[in-house]
Amino acid sequence: MINENEIRNVIGQTAYDSNGDKVGKVGHVFLDDETGQPEFATINTGLFGTNETFVPIANASIDGDRLTVPFTKDQIKDAPNVDADGGHLDQSEEARLYQHYGMSYSERSSDTGLPSGYADTDRTSNLHGTEGHDTSGPTTDQAMTRSEEHLEVGTTTQEAGRARLRKYVTTETETATVPVSKERAVIETEPITDGNLGDALDGPTISEEEHEVVLTEERPVVEKTATPVERVRLGTETVTEQETVTEEVRKEHIEAEGDITDRRDDRRDNI
Repeated sequence: MINENEIRNVIGQTAYDSNGDKVGKVGHVFLDDETGQPEFATINTGLFGTNETFVPIANASIDGDRLTVPFTKDQIKDAPNVDADGGHLDQSEEARLYQHYGMSYSERSSDTGLPSGYADTDRTSNLHGTEGHDTSGPTTDQAMTRSEEHLEVGTTTQEAGRARLRKYVTTETETATVPVSKERAVIETEPITDGNLGDALDGPTISEEEHEVVLTEERPVVEKTATPVERVRLGTETVTEQETVTEEVRKEHIEAEGDITDRRDDRRDNI
């Protein structure tokens, strides 16, 4: 449970749900008007923290810069929208919130959900306000704070597509020329000389005879071999592009009414 000394430390801290997931930043703390104990906190959720959601913090805990609430992130984001007009929550709004978070509203300070002797109107007040003469709500001091929303643009990584390498086979016709040789028979005559006279007179004088030679030739022989020619690798590279984000932001403006001397500097044109 958050004690009185830790109340102001809660504002601006990061809130986490019961599963340890980050929910958002704590904007305001609402106290029980009777006991002064912290009862609700608003947490900025949604894109750029534009939504403000009420969460009971009676059973929350704070550790350093972490506020842990005993609810899930979905419960917090789906909480009903309530209007803390004048920095207070009335009884009906509190009842809606406690019902949403599964808490028994009758278990609070009294059977009606209110502290004993307290009226059925404003029950829980904003930590930042005290009762006073401001016409629009609780009094702070003699000055107004002007605030502006600013875009905080980041990036997130998501899958944009897939790329793959696929190898397939095609067939092409390739032509090569190779020289081949072959033998053919040639008839030649040679005169009878002293050198070949013995061979010429060898054998019968008159006879029938056959002589045969074997002819050879070369033919093309084809063999195919697979040879590595290159390697193709699939990788990634990062390219940076500029993308414009457009979003509406709210700005507070302060204007004066009545017999007032405006001593603001030239920057007032931007206020």
